[in-house]
Formats: sequence, structure tokens, C-alpha cells
Amino acid sequence: MSLAYKWTVLSNTSLGSLIASIDMTIVLISLPDIFRGLHINAGDPSNFPYLLWTMVGYSLVTAVVLVTIGRLSDIYGRVKLYKLGFLIFTIGSITCALSQNILQLIIFRLFQGLGGAFLFANSAAIITDSFEPNERGKALGINQIAFLTGQFVGLVLGGVIAPFGWSYIFWVTVPFGIIGTIWAQINLKELGVINKNQKIDLLGNITFGGGLTLILLGISYILVPYGDSELGWGDPFVQLALTLGSILLFLFVYIEKRTTNPMFRLDLFKIKDFSFGTSSLFLSFMARGGLLFMLVIWLQGIWLPLHGITIEQTPFWAGIYMLPMTAGFLIMGPLSGYLSDKYGQRPFMVWGMILAAASFIWLAFMPYNVDYLSLALAIFLQGIGTGMFASPNMSLIMSSVPAETRGAASGMRATIQNVAQSLSMTIYFAILIIALESHFLDTALAKVPASSALFSVFLGLAPPGVNADTFVNIFAPIFMESFSLLLIISTVLSIIAALFSYKTNNNKKKNPHTP
Repeated sequence: MSLAYKWTVLSNTSLGSLIASIDMTIVLISLPDIFRGLHINAGDPSNFPYLLWTMVGYSLVTAVVLVTIGRLSDIYGRVKLYKLGFLIFTIGSITCALSQNILQLIIFRLFQGLGGAFLFANSAAIITDSFEPNERGKALGINQIAFLTGQFVGLVLGGVIAPFGWSYIFWVTVPFGIIGTIWAQINLKELGVINKNQKIDLLGNITFGGGLTLILLGISYILVPYGDSELGWGDPFVQLALTLGSILLFLFVYIEKRTTNPMFRLDLFKIKDFSFGTSSLFLSFMARGGLLFMLVIWLQGIWLPLHGITIEQTPFWAGIYMLPMTAGFLIMGPLSGYLSDKYGQRPFMVWGMILAAASFIWLAFMPYNVDYLSLALAIFLQGIGTGMFASPNMSLIMSSVPAETRGAASGMRATIQNVAQSLSMTIYFAILIIALESHFLDTALAKVPASSALFSVFLGLAPPGVNADTFVNIFAPIFMESFSLLLIISTVLSIIAALFSYKTNNNKKKNPHTP
């Protein structure tokens, strides 16, 4: 394959990963402007489901359909479905920007997430098909760094653009979506191994999609207060969703072990590098997925107001102050991908997770009003660690499987990544709310629901009955003490991910499964 075509593939797939990941996070930092623009009172507990769906709907639908899309790509062609993804994503961005109310926005975000899933599920497989084994680490690393960088670029863009009008955060990716769609249609070729004789695993798709949807919905709605409880554990819907979801996922595993053409290739987990590589990937995203939004809350709702930044300016400066983490990704991501092709993936994966753990424990012992230099150095170290891990991990996973299963493997890898991120956000929120509630006792916030206080501080509001001038000062030390618990959990998860990474083979040469 010519050098020009290889770089066309890498450029186009990296553009797709970049804009799809930008839209994962651009909404988070723009939530205050979105809710003000659509006249939604986020402090009202009855509106929490809207807040929740606006935050996690995109990631949820992406996580649910990724494996199905990856399997369909092995049957009908990776490039064909990738092109369709660019088109769906672009249309979804336009409809989000034109939304007239919060329900429309949520529905169109789900549609946009479907397009993102087509892009995520096929990018790595298309790159693996197009590059030689000794070039894949660098190429996959660049693509993964485009994805990770997009998450932080989304924060900066949201902060800069949202004050001018919330709809602009969706318009910003539309030109790139149009360019990417046309570019892919003209230039990309189908090089992968396609097996059109395989049948679609209908029962597997239904049980997996239904089970995962119910589990993620149930966990998400735990965050919505029910009755006199801060959390929704007693909500019959939550209990039913978790029970039915678990049953469907058990049925899914039973079906996949017995069908001739499974959608989820459970046999791939018999490959040592695939098994340990995806396990460490899951733990790394569990460790950092929810913390990204917690950092935004800390900066936007607490740190910046305490340093004299007005609530209207906090989205912009919160995005700017997160730039050191992005810089760490940009420096280490491509470099680790290049070096891992020469020296093997294992040392970079192990040390990447060790550095990530070090950054989490550093943040855990910071005061809520820490000086910015210390904060910048800690999140820069987090960027370095995650960038060092991401590229070699992706290369290890994709190079460990037979060529004819790359579409399925890519979809499984992306599903594991997105499920971990969605679970991390909802589980960490639940832990944070429980911790806040226990710390509210014997304070002026004793009668304030923790969830209401948390979202109020993020949106620049004060809960009903609380003095707006003193709210942040009372809430800040309580938040930081609770946040530190999450950082310690992330430290432990990162250390376990480092141990799993150490169990992989240190592949410096061509993998026996790799043509």
C-alpha cells in the first residue's frame, strides 16, 4: 500500500475520532449555557433526568451499539460503515444545533452518538488493515491521541464558544463532518477481509443491546433522587432495569458460547494479549472517565469563583486551565506509539499507568484552593501517563487478533472503553453524592440534598434556602474531601491496570496473528 494512501487513511480516521470525541465532552462544560438557553432549572430535582441524559446519552448509545457495528463491519465492510458513520454524525450535529427544547436535544444527541459509534468502531480496524505491523503502533497511537485530545479540546471549545450561544458548540464540527464524509467517500478503499456468508447473530444483538442499555440506564437513574432518599436505589424502575439487564446479559453469554457466528467474539479473550490489554483499558477508563467531569466541577464551580472569576467566564477559563493535560497527551501519545514499535508495548503501558496513579494521589492531597502551578503539573503528569499508555495499548489489542476478526475486535475494544467511561461517570457521581451527604451533617447544608448542591455549584447557583455569598466557601472543603476519595479509588484502579499490562507479552516483532 502506497505511503500517500496510508496517510490518507490515518488523517481521515483521526479526523473522525477527533470530532466524535470532541462532542463527547463539549457538552459537559457548556451545560450551564445549554440549560439557561433552553430555560431549564437544573436545581429542581425533577429536571435531573434531563441533566443526566444530556451528559451521558451520547456515550450510552455509543457503548451499546459498538460491538454490533464492529461485527456488521466484518460482514459488510469496514469502510462502507465508516463512511455512513461520518454522514450520520454530521446530520446529528446539525439537528442538535437546531433543537428547540431539551427533549429534542437529547433525542438528536442519541442519533449523533450512533454516528460516533460507526466512526469509533471502524477507525482502528481500517488503520490496522492499511499499515504494516511495524508501523501500526505509531499510526494507531496517532489515532488514539486524536480521540483523547478531542475530549480535552471539547472542553476548551465548549468554554470558548458556549457563551456566544449554546447551539454553536454543535455547529463547530459540522464543516469537518462534511469534509470528512466527502473525503472518505472519494479516497478510502475496502482492504479488510470481508465474510459476507456469515449470518447476523440476531439473538446476540438483542440480548446484548437490551441488557447493556438496561444496566446503564439503571445505574444512571441511581443518581436521580427517589422519595426521601438522595439516590434512586429504591426506585422500582432502577431495580427492574438492573434485574432485567443482568438476566439479558447472562442470556447473551449463554447464546454467544453456542452460536456459530457470534457478534461478540468471546474466544478472543483466550488470546493473552487481547484479554489483559482490554482489561487494563477498561480499568484505565474507569479510573479517569468520571474524574474528568469532577475536575470540571472543581474548576468551574469552586476554584475559579474563589479566584475572582465570574460565573459567566468560568466555562472559558475552566477549559483553558485544563490545557496542560491535553499537552501531556500530545507530547507522549505519538512518541510512545513510535517507540513501542521498536521496544515493545509493555513498558510504556506499565509506566503510563504508574504515572497516572501518581497524578491521582497527588491531586488527592491538594487543598481545594491550591495554587494553579501545582494543579497544572499534576494534570500534565496525568496527560503524560495516559498518553504513554493509550497508543501501545491500542496497538497491542489490534495486533493480537486474526485479520478476519479485526472489525469485531475494534468494536469490542471501543465498547469496553465507552462502557468503562459511562460506568465511571455514574458510579463516581453516586459515590460522591453519598460522601457529600455524610459530610453535610452539622453544617449549614445539612438540609440540602447533596445532588442539588453539586449541580447548583457547577451551574453557578445556590440551592434554595442557602446564602449565595457563602455557599461556595462552605461547599468547597466538603467537596474536596469527598473528591479525594474518588482520586484514591482511581489510584488503585490505575495500579491494577499497570499489573495487568505487565502480564502482556512485550511484542517487538510481528505478531503471529498479524499478516
